[in-house]
Amino acid sequence: MNKVRVSNKGWVGLLFMDIRTKRYLKSKFKEYYRMANLDLPSELPSREWGFISFDQMPQTIMYRHKAFEAPGEIRDYLVSMQPAHVYHSVAYYQYPGAPSMKEKNWLGADLIFDLDADHLPNSPQSYADMLDMVKNEALKLLDFLMDDFGFPEDSITAVFSGGRGYHFHIEDPKVRQLESPQRREIVDYVGGKGIRAEFFYKRKFLEGDSGTGTKSFKEKTELSSRYVLKNPDTGWSRRITEYIACYLREEMEKDKKKRFRELKKIDGFGKKAISQLERIAVDPERLDAFRKTGMLDFGSNISQDLLLKLINMAIEENHIHLLNPAQVDEPVTADIKRLIRLPGSLHGGSGMRVVTLRLDEIENFEPLSDAVVFSGKPVTIKVMKPYEIQMKGEELQVEEGVQQVPEYAAIYLMCRGAAEYGSK
Repeated sequence: MNKVRVSNKGWVGLLFMDIRTKRYLKSKFKEYYRMANLDLPSELPSREWGFISFDQMPQTIMYRHKAFEAPGEIRDYLVSMQPAHVYHSVAYYQYPGAPSMKEKNWLGADLIFDLDADHLPNSPQSYADMLDMVKNEALKLLDFLMDDFGFPEDSITAVFSGGRGYHFHIEDPKVRQLESPQRREIVDYVGGKGIRAEFFYKRKFLEGDSGTGTKSFKEKTELSSRYVLKNPDTGWSRRITEYIACYLREEMEKDKKKRFRELKKIDGFGKKAISQLERIAVDPERLDAFRKTGMLDFGSNISQDLLLKLINMAIEENHIHLLNPAQVDEPVTADIKRLIRLPGSLHGGSGMRVVTLRLDEIENFEPLSDAVVFSGKPVTIKVMKPYEIQMKGEELQVEEGVQQVPEYAAIYLMCRGAAEYGSK
């Protein structure tokens, strides 16, 4: 197998690990892999594999260009080698074990999304809070995948990474042949990159009777038009429509003098317009009608400036609360030759399991309990620096020095480079 040096950033590499600690971790990983349920990728013989070994740490060297023909071969390899990290290709190759990418003959690739707490703005310091935040982003991404792109549920696999985030694997014939630029466009759409207000509204002309004498005809006039949202029930338009409806409702909870401050800066937005918005905001039927039609029922023409302001507010708010390009790791999605973690394997930076999830399991999934595989029996460790651990429903604070902690906490601390095995 070829060796590739990878970055020490994040959860892949450790700053230091002595020989006894490496031996202990390898023995525990071996014990796990003997009985582990591994969620192997489809078309197994077409996948390339890569591994990072405990033996090479603190260097993080990827051993890749490995191929397996049968599930038993993979298990035998994991039991015998006890790697710290296990990866397989998102791509399908004719010759996955070939020593160079050119020789492999690329046949296609799954569509992959990676959400990691490292990419979230203002990420909290607490590990548990980080995981909650990134799970919320995962649920938002799932909404895009199913509602905007229409991927069927059975083509989407959600995976907790075992570290700080979630992966989504899309196995669908429609995406297999997409090149990197096309995959970047998908990330851009998910993040709202380049989104502009003028994409989301139009002038709708209302037809009415007009004319003189005995003749009557349908006429479209400036006076019989309104500005409305396009396609308010789908995609980004749906999100913008929902934001505006929520904004109107929430403004009514404020003191009357403080309502619609952002809108009062618009020329011509006076008391009459405020009264009309207030009537809409307190009427659930009118708000529901707006969600369906994209039309604010003013009873008269809504100004272009007002609708533009509301749309721009929605876009700005969505960039804060929905996904943006910094939160979805764009290089992962765009890389058609990427390696991704094997579901069912262990994460060498935490000792936790990489967990496959049904889509309806994501919301209630608790990684600091559900992804912990090791026992609570006491293990003696030497802690190198103070550390806080939130696992199995408990908070554990360890100070520098020799002490006993539950096995799962000991393995976590050793994998993080914060402790060594034993008392010496």
